Amino acid sequence: MARPAAGAGRQAQVAGLLLTTLLGGGACASQGDPPGGPPRTTPPAILRTVPESGAVAADLHGDAVVQFDEVIDEMPSRGGPSGAIAGLAQKVVLSPVGSDVKVSWHRSAIHVSPREGWKRGRVYHLQVLPGIADLRRNATKTGTTVVFTTGPAVPAATLTGTVLLWAEQRTLPQAVIRAALLPDTIAYVTLVDSTGNFRLPAIPPGRYHVWAIQDENNNRRQDRREPFDTVTVTVDSTASALLWAFVHDTVGPRARTVESIDSVTLRVAFSAPLDPRRPLDTAMVRVLTLPDSTPVAVRALYTPARFDSIQARARAVEDSLKRLRDTTARRDTSRARRDTSHARPTPPSAAAQRAPAAPGGVGRAARDTTVHLDTARVRKLLSERPVPYDRLVVQTVRPLAPGAKYLVRVRGATNLSGVAADAQGVLVVPVPKPPPTTDTTKARPKPP
Repeated sequence: MARPAAGAGRQAQVAGLLLTTLLGGGACASQGDPPGGPPRTTPPAILRTVPESGAVAADLHGDAVVQFDEVIDEMPSRGGPSGAIAGLAQKVVLSPVGSDVKVSWHRSAIHVSPREGWKRGRVYHLQVLPGIADLRRNATKTGTTVVFTTGPAVPAATLTGTVLLWAEQRTLPQAVIRAALLPDTIAYVTLVDSTGNFRLPAIPPGRYHVWAIQDENNNRRQDRREPFDTVTVTVDSTASALLWAFVHDTVGPRARTVESIDSVTLRVAFSAPLDPRRPLDTAMVRVLTLPDSTPVAVRALYTPARFDSIQARARAVEDSLKRLRDTTARRDTSRARRDTSHARPTPPSAAAQRAPAAPGGVGRAARDTTVHLDTARVRKLLSERPVPYDRLVVQTVRPLAPGAKYLVRVRGATNLSGVAADAQGVLVVPVPKPPPTTDTTKARPKPP
């Protein structure tokens, strides 16, 4: 009797193991989202910072910490130009510092410290930029700035401004702003927003040397061939700066190409924009026939915008005369006909009575004004300086001979940095193509 009891017990144990396995397997098969509900769709949020914004930490040691409410992406470095800021450090700006900044990932926190250590008596800005993402790629759309000091009280002065690209005639988003309190050279650093504006709050009052840099290699410093501008600003409680970034060349402009526009007009293209504040004088341009160097008198010089404006007006006058001729011809034809209806003319529609509108119609122009209303301030700022140009239009007194070569020399061409040079190039006047010949044999009728 004992054996059957033992066998029954073993069978019960086997059945229990099978049931446990089945239940366990079923549980594993049904795993999906982690516990706690559906996947999170909101970006990580900052829970706290150490030090807190506004704190005075005279004996600060170790790292400053930005603590988030979830694990964030480590953003490992993927290479880049030499000296470029990479990885998670791209999303953090600590200033003013005289050395590199250490930025490290600690799952749900970012640790930051200057390699030179924290300096006593300094007001620090710790800026966390947009783009911090969690493991589900939910990224922050806005940034935050933490201000703390290692001695003095947090100041209340603010520097704001706008950065424009002078030659390109637009704002410069994501430009690096460096503002050093004179006579020091260590600068506060921030980035320009998508509208071309920047703001540096809570800085000590005084005179600042301000740089705006188009940071093409992502090292947050001004390097050769990067467009930039500088200005000195006195900040009391508030101050504003307008910066015009451009490439500061150390050599004068060169002539890249010389091309013909029409029989008396040619265009010289330069290697760099010319200073539009310098007046144009026909004495600065010489046109010489090659190979005997016979001079050709220059009648006028134009910037591209001025020349295009003159051409547009000439085309408008020509179009008006053509419409007038067409209207006169139609009127003469109508008078030749006998009008027996004596019908009253139909008054023009309201649309026909409107003044001529720009292409796209009145309605579209109104919508464009509404949509682009935020650019009115930028257009006003751009109008404060003349527009640089990298092409010069030259008109001669007499026509240039087709097929001939001319040496075009521009004396004292000056770039935006004020560096002048003599530029020259050769113009080859194209020969007009002969008109196509007409084959009269094809027009003859076939004999019957």
